[in-house]
Amino acid sequence: MPSSRKSPALGCLANHVGFHLRLAQLAVFAQFESRLGEIDVSPAIFSVLEVLHQNDGITQSKLAAAVRLDHSSVVPMLDKLARRGLVERRASTTDRRHKHLHLTDAGRELLAEAIRRAELHEKEVCKPLTAAEKKLLLELLGRFRAPKA
Repeated sequence: MPSSRKSPALGCLANHVGFHLRLAQLAVFAQFESRLGEIDVSPAIFSVLEVLHQNDGITQSKLAAAVRLDHSSVVPMLDKLARRGLVERRASTTDRRHKHLHLTDAGRELLAEAIRRAELHEKEVCKPLTAAEKKLLLELLGRFRAPKA
């Protein structure tokens, strides 16, 4: 009879990078939620706010591509952010099909607080790593996003 204290066997999952990436993501997102949840900022919202801040006037499609969200996810998120008074959509002066996105003053204020909290989160998450290990981890993770030859 197996011990109830023993962790379940993972089989081939123990050697699957994707499985470990998912476990790491779940742990990191849970810690993120504990820091930024009380200001109602999820990892996706944080990404959207920061990309909008860095790219004032970006279109919805370029934003979606930048943060790797599909159109069906971005539109409701932008609707929610607009209702919260954080994001403003403005019609394009050159192409009626496009709307340009801008952070409001309230959006910039929330982002500033989110960045402060996210920096604390990043320090906490990276505690087990040296600066060189963090740099290497970011480089290795970046290879998953590198264009295919």
